[in-house]
Amino acid sequence: MKVALITGIRGQDGAYLSKFLLEKGYKVVGADRRSGDSSNWRLKELGIEKEIEILYMDLLEFDNIFRVIQKIQPDEVYNLAAQSFVATSFEQPILTAEVDALGVNRLLEALRLLKPDAKFYQASTSEMFGKVQTIPQNEKTPFYPRSPYGVSKVFGHWITVNYRESYNMFACSGILFNHESPLRGVEFVTRKITYNLAQIKYGLRDKIILGNLEAKRDWGYAKEYVEGMWMMLQHNEPDDYVLATGETHSIKEFVEKACSFVGYEIEWQGEKEHLKGIDRKSGKVIIETSKEFYRPAEVDILIGDASKAKKVLGWEPKTSFEKLVEIMVDADLRRVAQELKK
Repeated sequence: MKVALITGIRGQDGAYLSKFLLEKGYKVVGADRRSGDSSNWRLKELGIEKEIEILYMDLLEFDNIFRVIQKIQPDEVYNLAAQSFVATSFEQPILTAEVDALGVNRLLEALRLLKPDAKFYQASTSEMFGKVQTIPQNEKTPFYPRSPYGVSKVFGHWITVNYRESYNMFACSGILFNHESPLRGVEFVTRKITYNLAQIKYGLRDKIILGNLEAKRDWGYAKEYVEGMWMMLQHNEPDDYVLATGETHSIKEFVEKACSFVGYEIEWQGEKEHLKGIDRKSGKVIIETSKEFYRPAEVDILIGDASKAKKVLGWEPKTSFEKLVEIMVDADLRRVAQELKK
């Protein structure tokens, strides 16, 4: 039985990857940092909470990482842990760098010393491209990060490449473009939209306040992207891969599509931070924008070229943008309906 260690076990990707690996016959160990929030709601929702061994491990503490690696001797390590909120990274840039940059270095160094034959996956991100130099972006596109989060992830990416080339370790980076699901946190704009729309539908909220609706992203289904992570570590040679859909949609499009599934037809009035989305039938204001939710430095457009992953690994996305939005809206309508019954 292979042993997989997953950092960031309580996150969206950690939950989907855990379920996928359990179905493949792995023993899954989740690395979790001690915090006031030890909620495993995603693992519970997938029905796998009791099948995963949870160990406390913090990417800020090298001795702690060292002891965990020494204890479990993992065959595969998936580093999904991060301070992953772009907005927060402007408020906490030092912490973001400690976790997202040096945390990767600590983990790789512990593996080098204790388990150099373990296969390692680093969760890189399309935010590294930032102010994009070419469209679409692939593995050879230069990075130009626009946030402390993106900058820290660039370090994590290159230190992974460096350990692969310096110590012949099987270390891969997956440059994943935005991937969403019903397990996404409500702090992220897609889930903020779908969950709050469900609350509006059931009379629990009046409207949603958002930031820049013109930003464009390449959105895929997280459940499919974790399979790509695993496929990278099964290939005979370690390498870096972009996972993306090759399509880009604005946040405004996401809003319009989500509203349509809830039964609202949106008409826009105003512009930029004074934009309002009004339901044509009722005249009710559903969406408002505010400068408060704009980033200090915006990433305007991200669109990925995953042709390498398709050619080498046989990975490609299957779920359309429209279907993804529908899956997320349906899940949140069910959740809010259940909350009302309690």
